[in-house]
Amino acid sequence: MNLTNRIATFVELGHFLKDPQNTPELQEIIEKAYYSNHWFTPENCSKSLQAIADEYLNEEKLWAWIKGYTVVTEGPKNVGVVMAGNIPAVGFHDLLCVLLSGHRILAKVSTPDFVLINYLIQKIVEINPDFAERILISERLNQADAFIATGSSNSARYFEYYFSKKPHIIRRNRSSVAILTGRETADDLNALGHDVLDYFGLGCRNVSTLFVPEHYDFIPLLKLLDPLAFQFTSHHKYNNNYDYNKSIYLINGVPHFDNGFLLLTENDGLVSPISTLYFQQYADLRALEEKLTPLADKLQCIASKDGFFPGSIPLGTTQRPGLNDYADGIDTMAFLLTL
Repeated sequence: MNLTNRIATFVELGHFLKDPQNTPELQEIIEKAYYSNHWFTPENCSKSLQAIADEYLNEEKLWAWIKGYTVVTEGPKNVGVVMAGNIPAVGFHDLLCVLLSGHRILAKVSTPDFVLINYLIQKIVEINPDFAERILISERLNQADAFIATGSSNSARYFEYYFSKKPHIIRRNRSSVAILTGRETADDLNALGHDVLDYFGLGCRNVSTLFVPEHYDFIPLLKLLDPLAFQFTSHHKYNNNYDYNKSIYLINGVPHFDNGFLLLTENDGLVSPISTLYFQQYADLRALEEKLTPLADKLQCIASKDGFFPGSIPLGTTQRPGLNDYADGIDTMAFLLTL
């Protein structure tokens, strides 16, 4: 199976995901994913599958991406992949990279995301049965020649210990931030709302901290988010987190803003709890750049209006990663092609 055939398989998968005739089948699997994990609402599952089809499975984008590499695999290796499960189908990019590089994948699929990932694997094999011998879902990765593992900072220490003797990529906790100047339009703030709230803020690409000028007015942002209230207040898991964090702030007298489903408080941390958004104030952008530079290994994305801030991407795009947007900034494809 050559590279052209492998890419054609994924292009066909993209067509399948976007074809309206397949909507009933996709809705059925999306409902199963939701019943298995109530964080994976039908809306969020659909959004993730649509993003995968648009950004990862577009033929033009795939060829433009892969042409940046020399894909020559002299004997496929077994690559063990420990997948994350915080947002729907989040492990798909690793699956795509391993298979297009010509290797075999031993996938330890996260339980919260098993339904969607397993379904996508089944569709890949249906489209191209030759992939059946290239994909194995397994709890144990003993036979792997190399590893890609995504988890918390605590689990990363475990991965480093057990995978240290073989080639590996170990990913740790990261978070994303946005930089505001006060000159953002309503459209910009609505876009920021997606960066913060899509997938309930569970992804490392979700903005969890805002950097704002001193005396910034948060009221316009909070008012713009008001129409989203029902989808969050009606979700019991999210709402439980909101109630808990609100009670902690009230009991401890922590100053905060509250629009009924999102709490906003000043905090020096980068990783905010579910339903909470941190902010930090800055005096000028030069000082802010100096502050963020040493934090690069803790940040997945920096977002700003039209991507004006050095190293940032436009507001509203953090949850639309492209093929070149590698987790932790580590080029997964380049790693696989060295095996």
